Amino acid sequence: MLLMDKVPAVSPGPRVEVSAALLFQGGRLLITRRPMGSHLGGLWEFPGGKREPGETFEACLQRELREELGIRVAVGPCWATVEHAYPERTVEIRFFLCRLLSGQPRPLGCSAIKWVGRQTLRRHRFPAADTAILERLVRTPDLWREDSVPGPEARSFESQPRGR
Repeated sequence: MLLMDKVPAVSPGPRVEVSAALLFQGGRLLITRRPMGSHLGGLWEFPGGKREPGETFEACLQRELREELGIRVAVGPCWATVEHAYPERTVEIRFFLCRLLSGQPRPLGCSAIKWVGRQTLRRHRFPAADTAILERLVRTPDLWREDSVPGPEARSFESQPRGR
């Protein structure tokens, strides 16, 4: 199921495409805090980042998690897509279920990391674009089970060409 926020006919500013990870471990979900001084600085978000030209959303997520958290993940299915218009830009975020393959997350490109439970997720301030995802995550208890990580179909996209 894809979630799409309403976007005005003429979107303000540039369009930014983002990949984000839904990385569960031990019944908890990994969130990261945006650095102060950045767009929406100080708010919590799902780890990931902007897609570069010629890069797939999946390869973007692999790269961003390596750079920002020092981890390697298997990227599973796209769980949701959200479009949101901020005054200065419009973002399209694709949220992928991921499985940790190696490394322990550490805040290399963010100001903090945190593993949160289903009942505490909404206690954190997130950007407006993440609002629909927060509610859907809380209403999907199966995701929070310890054995709910993507299966063998999750794969690495690091060397795959861009494709839509």
